[in-house]
Amino acid sequence: MDWYTCIKRFYPKYWTKEMVGDAVVAGKISDVQYEEITGDVYIAVA
Repeated sequence: MDWYTCIKRFYPKYWTKEMVGDAVVAGKISDVQYEEITGDVYIAVA
């Protein structure tokens, strides 16, 4: 499955920024892809 394409298609209608961030943590997309999808810089939570 291409997570990036799926999330990009459904953001922001079905995916929130928090959910997109969770996808980064889960290794489904990169932090750069997060920025491309949301338009915001990804900040990792320690």
